[in-house]
This record gives sequence, structure tokens and C-alpha cells, in this order.
Amino acid sequence: MSSLSARRLALGAVAGPVLFELSWLVLGLVSPGYTLFGHRFTGYSPVSQPVSGLGLGVTGPYMNAAFVVTGLMLTAGVAGVFRVTAAPGHRRCAVLLGLSGVGQALCGLFTLEEMVPHTLGYLLAIGAPVIGFPVAGRYFRGLPGWRRLGAWLPVGGLLTLALLVLFLLTFQPTAEGAEAGVAGLVQRLGIVEVHAWFAVMGVRAFSGGGRS
Repeated sequence: MSSLSARRLALGAVAGPVLFELSWLVLGLVSPGYTLFGHRFTGYSPVSQPVSGLGLGVTGPYMNAAFVVTGLMLTAGVAGVFRVTAAPGHRRCAVLLGLSGVGQALCGLFTLEEMVPHTLGYLLAIGAPVIGFPVAGRYFRGLPGWRRLGAWLPVGGLLTLALLVLFLLTFQPTAEGAEAGVAGLVQRLGIVEVHAWFAVMGVRAFSGGGRS
């Protein structure tokens, strides 16, 4: 793969997150609600309900497609980022962070009605960067032009962990819990935070990140 092709591929780490954020923003505005395990949610609240709720009902085909496409684009973008830098250890970082995209795709292939694989997908999508960001940070600190990002990525790992734990503490797996509380808002903060780090990597790789 040429350097230019790798840089273009890295843009998947930007385009995927943009697509996903736009998808849940727009679909959240038009969703009339959905049915889960026999309970009818007559409205959709982005504050109390998870993004995955949009994967059910009339918005389901669109949201699930966004999950899968974003996961594929994110995985490809990560591969492009580490193909651009191609220093020792780049494959380990690509695999660790690529798991986030795999998890996101799983969330689209298995909806909330298939709770176990869907939850696994979510934990991969958000949990993999908890480890992957610090590992990638150490990798980037050895590359000219990437050291500032490398210094900040461990902070991203800690912030991701904090938001994941906060989501698990606020999420209530009951019909009543999904109609109250702030779990949906906390989850969205975590998703945007994780995606922002990937987008920064993609922009950096495309705009001038070279081989060490």
C-alpha cells in the first residue's frame, strides 16, 4: 500500500465517527419509540435511553447500518493510521484499537434483543480503548510529530474508563430505568470522547504523519 493510500485510509477514523454521531442525532429526533421485550417505549429520550434503542423500531435498519458501517470505517481508519507510521509495535496498537471498530459493528449485527452479543460489542467498542489508548500513547511518544498526542492518549484511556464505569453505574436494565435517569447522556459522552481521539489520529495521519 502506498503512503498516499494509507493516509486516505486513515480518514476512516474521522468519517466513521462523524457518520455515527450524525446518525444518532438525526434518528433520535425522528424516532417515535420502540418495543423491547414486550414493553413499548412511546417516546425516545437521548438523556435516559441508550443509542442502541434506535436500533429497534422504524429507525432500526438505519441505526444498525450506521453501527456496522462506522465499525468497518473505524477499523480501516485505524489500520491506515498505523500503516502511515509503521514503527515497531504498530501492529499491536492497530489490533488493540481496531477491536473498538469490531465491537461497534457487533452492536449493529446484534440489537438489544440479543443482549449478550450486543453487550459484548459495546464493551469492546468502549472498553478496548481503555487499554488501547495508553498503549498507543507510548507508541506515538517515540515518533516525531506524534509526541504530543502520545502524551495525551493515556489521559484519554483514564477518561474513557471513568465514563464507562459511570455509565454502568447509571444504567438500569429495566423498562422504568430506561425512561428515567441520565445513562443515555453518559453513554453519548463516552462515545463522543472515544470517537474524538480516533478522529484526531486520523487527521494527524492524513495531514502529515510520516514513517519514523
